[in-house]
Amino acid sequence: MLDRSARTITRARWGRIALPALALFINALPSLAGASDHRLTPTVRTAQSARASVVSIRGEKTVPAASNSSGASDAPRRVNGMGTGVVIDSRGYILTNYHVVDGVREIQVTNAEGKRYQATLVARDSETDLAIIKISNPQKMQVISVGTSSDLMPGEPVVAVGNAYGYENTVTQGIVSALHRAVQISDAQSYDDLIQTDAPINPGNSGGPLMNIDGEMIGVNVAVRAGAMGIGFAIPVDKAMNIAATLLASSGVKSWHGVVAASDAPASLSGMKVGSIEKKSPAAEGGLQSGDVVTSVDETEIRRALDFQRAILDRKPGDKVGLTVQRDGKAVNLNLVLADFPEAAKPATNASWEVLGLELRTMATTDFSQRFHTHYRGGLVVSDVRPNSPAADQGIRAGDVLVGMHIWETVSLDNVAYILKRPDFNSIAPVKFFILRGNETLYGYMSVGMKVARRQ
Repeated sequence: MLDRSARTITRARWGRIALPALALFINALPSLAGASDHRLTPTVRTAQSARASVVSIRGEKTVPAASNSSGASDAPRRVNGMGTGVVIDSRGYILTNYHVVDGVREIQVTNAEGKRYQATLVARDSETDLAIIKISNPQKMQVISVGTSSDLMPGEPVVAVGNAYGYENTVTQGIVSALHRAVQISDAQSYDDLIQTDAPINPGNSGGPLMNIDGEMIGVNVAVRAGAMGIGFAIPVDKAMNIAATLLASSGVKSWHGVVAASDAPASLSGMKVGSIEKKSPAAEGGLQSGDVVTSVDETEIRRALDFQRAILDRKPGDKVGLTVQRDGKAVNLNLVLADFPEAAKPATNASWEVLGLELRTMATTDFSQRFHTHYRGGLVVSDVRPNSPAADQGIRAGDVLVGMHIWETVSLDNVAYILKRPDFNSIAPVKFFILRGNETLYGYMSVGMKVARRQ
């Protein structure tokens, strides 16, 4: 992990408009037809191939008040943000960083031709800082070409594309500097296993693709080392695509199939390896087995879990789906009839986010005991707070540790789910909460009353 200097690591999003160094502009590139072979370098071809699949994202958000030198709180500020996204489905589904769209009320998307659209947030995962947004577009969009991050080599050339400092479709070039980097952004946000690159990544590049020289996305740009030349970071594409598949499965799929993709499938595998099958599901009744490798859904080739989720995205209950799978070295054809989600199989909703406005993540017991000297046995780290939520009204911040609600401890996510699902929950609301912040224990009441947590 990084030392205190890690605070100079920032996610590549907010910043004043300035002329980006060493940037090429896709719009200024000559057409392929009129350029010589000497000019049509692999970098140029990569930039051209990615152009239609990369979008610019803008939006306005409210920045919470900060304390000034006199101890009083300044008024919240509205600031303009910018970022980048990549098209992962022709129907308008776009992958980006969650911090790019977090708290943005109206997400504005601009494609390479300058057409503007308004997007909606489909799903997000604050722990990995990834999100999927969607625009309503009558025309099919070009999907980014996806490679693999499993075979990256330090020193190999890469190209970053994005909305650097607000300059749309900016292209920068560099190499893979290192692999498997861990980066601490703040007490509430850290990344592990990142790609380090010296391709200039600037504020606004977040969510954009890091491409290999074959024109394939091998990472999602996420952070830049402020004040340091040539140090940027990207989420490996294999991890990003797995998270994207999970996000679509939890929020975009309209019918139940009962297939759970294997999390340990090798990146070189061509197809989606089945990890498990839910009991009495369409997949179980259709004969699909754990260990099968799905290679096609109807006429759609499947290379990874995201392809499978995309293939069934708009399918309705009752639709018949033809699968081709590899089983013991042989091709097997199966048919699945999709169904409605039974109550037990419905995608889980984040109750703490919906009810309280808190995104929570678990904390190892050893980490808790080393960080805090308290009688509490453990807690949950607040990784995100929804604006204008009960939690936000009480002054809870990202980085706080929730250790109790009412008379119950909150060591695990199951503890919070138990409290929120109690039939008598409404009778105990506003619910008292306890948080640890630095060396202090604070408490308050959600969702009415005081605007800030009080010292205990």
